[in-house]
Amino acid sequence: MTEYVGIDWAYRKAAWCAKSVGGAISAEGFTSADEDGLARLVLRLGTDVKACVEMMSGAVWVRDRLRSAGWQVEVADARRVKGIAPLACKTDRVDARVLAELCRRDLVPALWIPSLEERELRERLRRRAHLVRLRTSAASRIYGLGTQWGLRLSADRLRRPDRRELLARSEMPAVWQRSVDEALAVVDLLDQRIAPLEQELAPIARADRDVALLVTIPGVGDLLALTLAAEIGDVSRFPSARKLVGYAGMAPGVNQSGERTTSGLPLSKAGSRTLRWAAVEAAQHAWRESNPWHDLYTDLCTRKTKNDAKSAVARKVLTAAWHMLSLQSRASAGARAPQRAPPAPPAAHPAPPTSPTRPARHRRPPRVPARRSPPRPSAPHPLIRRPGAGPCRLTHTAPRKGSKTCSTRGRSGLGRD
Repeated sequence: MTEYVGIDWAYRKAAWCAKSVGGAISAEGFTSADEDGLARLVLRLGTDVKACVEMMSGAVWVRDRLRSAGWQVEVADARRVKGIAPLACKTDRVDARVLAELCRRDLVPALWIPSLEERELRERLRRRAHLVRLRTSAASRIYGLGTQWGLRLSADRLRRPDRRELLARSEMPAVWQRSVDEALAVVDLLDQRIAPLEQELAPIARADRDVALLVTIPGVGDLLALTLAAEIGDVSRFPSARKLVGYAGMAPGVNQSGERTTSGLPLSKAGSRTLRWAAVEAAQHAWRESNPWHDLYTDLCTRKTKNDAKSAVARKVLTAAWHMLSLQSRASAGARAPQRAPPAPPAAHPAPPTSPTRPARHRRPPRVPARRSPPRPSAPHPLIRRPGAGPCRLTHTAPRKGSKTCSTRGRSGLGRD
């Protein structure tokens, strides 16, 4: 008999609940949140199990390990689970029961999980983005240390050989100079780490068909296009560009209550953080006059803030990416579809032989409609005056004795001159 299991995974322990087909709780408890705990759970419940685990760090690994043991496992979206089954009392045991009930009723809001190869590519790109972010932070610290002593010099300028003399002329104390040296050493170390990683990702970007399309978007380079393509994944799961914008968390918030609607609230930021970062990075170039969204950027900068302008341009970038990838996906699907052979012309069927005992029916010739003669003009009504005729009898007839005088303005209007 199939059992439905809900697992609330945590860092140290995991709560689980097993329900039967009828909805009764057959077993529940806690297990250690590691591979040994999963093995004990499989040995206790068997292999005929449909399970559900809530999305968190390690949920994909739990799904892969349980699937290798023969279970049918889905990863549920935590936000949508909370919307489907809001709870007044939220504990690990209650969460496991809710997940098991959703699994039994086939109401699990399952997430799309990319393949292992796609996850590997995402991890490489996120590692590079993390190192670049650290390098930018160190360079910003160098600039901040210089402003404390009246210097406005970038990290690239301070990496030249005459750095010592430049800092000595500005009368910067030795402590601050040592901090600048340490930050420059961090920048050099991160450059050494980033360079081989970019060389590893460059051939992958050149061989990707999606990247060849996305680099045509203003502000998008090879590695940024590869990041957009990897984070979007299968574009067919987004029925419209607005869904992709919402997935990235770039849709402005809306508050509705009855007839009152408040729009233009801060961004939801409920989707992929890396995809949102990539879209905003592409929008950083909207200040250039050659950018097609330059007018939109400058108008919003005037009326609102720069962050609002960048968010609007980022939504344009995601919209353009969706249209490009969707058209390519449809074209590829049409090319892979088997070509149907043209229908064969209908064969000429011979006339069935007539039976010797029953003579063939004689068909009557088609009936030709008789030609009608034009209608003859009917005689005018005696009360209607024809053109050029004498006066109407109704208006010029003498009244009889004892009768009322006839009026020419009757109800029918006849006899009007």
